Amino acid sequence: MSKAAELAALIGSQTALSNRNLIINGAMQVAQRGTSANTSGSGQYKATDRFAWFQENTDQVIATISQDTNAPDGFSNSHKIAISTAETTLDSDEIAGVYQPIEGQNLQHLKFGTSNAKSLTLSFWVKSTETGTYAVLFYLADGTARGITKNYTINTANTWEYKTITIDGDTSGTIDNDNGLGMGVYWVLSSGSGRGTVDGSSWRNYDANQFGYGHTADVLTDSSATWQITGVQLELGEQATPFEHRSYGDELARCQRYYEKSLVLQYYQLPTSSGSQVQRQHNRYQVQKRASATLTQTKDSGSSATSVANVGGNLDGILHAIGGNDGEIIFFSWTADAEL
Repeated sequence: MSKAAELAALIGSQTALSNRNLIINGAMQVAQRGTSANTSGSGQYKATDRFAWFQENTDQVIATISQDTNAPDGFSNSHKIAISTAETTLDSDEIAGVYQPIEGQNLQHLKFGTSNAKSLTLSFWVKSTETGTYAVLFYLADGTARGITKNYTINTANTWEYKTITIDGDTSGTIDNDNGLGMGVYWVLSSGSGRGTVDGSSWRNYDANQFGYGHTADVLTDSSATWQITGVQLELGEQATPFEHRSYGDELARCQRYYEKSLVLQYYQLPTSSGSQVQRQHNRYQVQKRASATLTQTKDSGSSATSVANVGGNLDGILHAIGGNDGEIIFFSWTADAEL
């Protein structure tokens, strides 16, 4: 092979291996909301970006979610769940864990809903105080909801273990080409007996009782239990490849499509000779949002101006209304939430 052919082959292989990971923030580098917080309901993003907590029908459990510096070789951070208040009894309809939703328009190359539907492989590092068999649900939201549940086993407590799961492409399910939920990947931590009574080992019309199929481990009922994950990769094909490390800046920008906060405290001074007034200020996002964002503004205690509020915006920025009197100043921060 000539040098030119070798170079072309090398460039081709590197291109094929880039941008293959469908998971965002799989190395748990980005934590815009802070590095630790307690759960207070389902569907909430705490600490590490793009990994949310879910819980259904639970009564007492509270978990502390954190971006933790304990990680396997090659990684600096992990997403950690530590049970601070345990579930007293795991009832048959209860289930909880961690998930990441993926936009449908990022999944069109999978060709789901056709005879050419492609297989996917999920790989990750995991560590827990609780050994046993765990469930992972792959959920399709569009059309008639579909699901497939696969299992992995944690063999040794408090030890990082590498896991891979391969699923067939779904020839019946559909994924819309839009900015809505196309697929959700759900790691189950505890599952009541009733949530695993339906065989979910192959693609089927989704049944809530396939969610925890095959799951035996129990994290929620132990107040000292922990579960950690990092190096998460979801890619086309039946073979797990080495983790695609992306720069912090690249990963941050991907996360900011769904959630962004002001980088510094915002400052504005109202003009003089206008008396009581309302002025407007526009802030442009670092990254265009997935959809219209839920916006919040928080006035800093050092402000003399009366108020700041959101009065509009679009996918590219936010418009603030600032109220007060001549020459008054305001310091404030803002967030924009466009999560799935």
